[in-house]
Amino acid sequence: MVKHTPYAVIVTYAEDRQQLIVQAVDPATLASSVAGKLEMPILLKECDLKLDDEFARRLGVAMLNLIALGQPKIEQYMNVTQQPIDDHDDPAEPII
Repeated sequence: MVKHTPYAVIVTYAEDRQQLIVQAVDPATLASSVAGKLEMPILLKECDLKLDDEFARRLGVAMLNLIALGQPKIEQYMNVTQQPIDDHDDPAEPII
């Protein structure tokens, strides 16, 4: 397995091209840019440290919702279930 240095992931919506752009960036170069900005911590203990399909789906929905806060035009393309879809989850539980 190839070893990589740790990196941060940036997801950007380019409205004019209708593209989601994903970039891997050195976290140190972002530190001053993200200081004091909206932060959405996701506590892995709250999902029993299970990074499964449902976690990935909920993370994706959360990312799209966050993008839509700043670029509401993307909402016209979104057709996602906001709540967990696992039978054993509480339907009232908020998305990540």
